[in-house]
Amino acid sequence: MSTEEIVEVGHKEGPAWKIVAKYATYEEADAKRLEIAPDDDLEVKVHWQGMANNRYFAVKARQDPRIELEEALNIKRDDKRKRKAKMNKKRRKG
Repeated sequence: MSTEEIVEVGHKEGPAWKIVAKYATYEEADAKRLEIAPDDDLEVKVHWQGMANNRYFAVKARQDPRIELEEALNIKRDDKRKRKAKMNKKRRKG
């Protein structure tokens, strides 16, 4: 019997995927995906979906999770910088 603890690392969700276009064939959807794909800050995929009687290929795109994380950190840093400036201003007055 081992005394080591098993720690589960939870899956972190990224930004939501948005449907850019819907096509009846994979070839059409793949052409659209390749058209959008050169944009470095986007992730693009083709997904087979729909109800059993109405199936289609959806081209989905989302912002790269790393870019979104960087933007969130920058906002957090800016907020912290503003709070510090406000506190320093109060200290000078008092």
